[in-house]
Amino acid sequence: MIRVRFHGRGGQGMKTASRIVGTAALLDGFSAQDSPVYGAERRGAPMTAYTRIAKGPIVERGVIPAPDLVVVADDTLLDDPGARPLAGLPPDGALLVATTHSADEVRRHTGHPGPVVARDFLALALAEVGSAAAVSAALGAAACGLLGLAEATTAAAVRAEIEALELPRGTVDANVALAARVRAGLAPLALPHPTPAPGAPVVEVAYAPPELGAPTVVARPNTPLRKTGNWRLFRPVIDLAHCTRCWICFVRCPEGAIDLAPDDTPRIDYEVCKGCLICVEECPTHCIAKVRELREWV
Repeated sequence: MIRVRFHGRGGQGMKTASRIVGTAALLDGFSAQDSPVYGAERRGAPMTAYTRIAKGPIVERGVIPAPDLVVVADDTLLDDPGARPLAGLPPDGALLVATTHSADEVRRHTGHPGPVVARDFLALALAEVGSAAAVSAALGAAACGLLGLAEATTAAAVRAEIEALELPRGTVDANVALAARVRAGLAPLALPHPTPAPGAPVVEVAYAPPELGAPTVVARPNTPLRKTGNWRLFRPVIDLAHCTRCWICFVRCPEGAIDLAPDDTPRIDYEVCKGCLICVEECPTHCIAKVRELREWV
């Protein structure tokens, strides 16, 4: 059995990427299972998805604690203690990550000794499809290539899963073309394929009781403590020379990340701004630019 664990943020399509791998495996004649895990649907929040591939029945369920391949859609997750994408990845397991850094830089940064495939899949998605969400097709196809699934079934899986999202035909075709470009440049990895012993028990998924998992209206607010700045793919940048001080960005910001300076000009707290870009859309003078977020590793 091959176990793949996907890590991403809400809106990056890792649920779709996991389904692409599962569908391609089914079309290649394997048994497959895929399942996402996330809490309240909030764009930018960390989430995971799991895909299992086997030649016979799959009796495991739930999370994958020891994956053969980890797919990371956002390199900021590598340093997120709440996500810990490399947790449980064995030394000979593989890491596929969307990043502007090289594979050697990722290896030094993470300390992972196994195979590392690093590529700027977001730039490819923007260039080929014009949408950051297309990174799901790129990473799904890349994972298929590393797992040795056929190019034809990978393309068919991408088309099926993207069509299921009810996107325009041109967008579907662009995603398929992006996937073909990514898949063609990757050779299968020699991944370890651990197989559970016969009769291995089904993994039971545990759930927290309501008093732990449900929100409460009496607890003190913790939003100011949640530094969600590392959720961004793009940052809003205000051109104060053309700002009319209408305050619309200040009023519309759903996270309270924009306040007013003493001279009444808006300023952005980038530790809180999660990059929803509502301010970019709402600015009547179009003086707020959308700039891709590039973070350097120390």
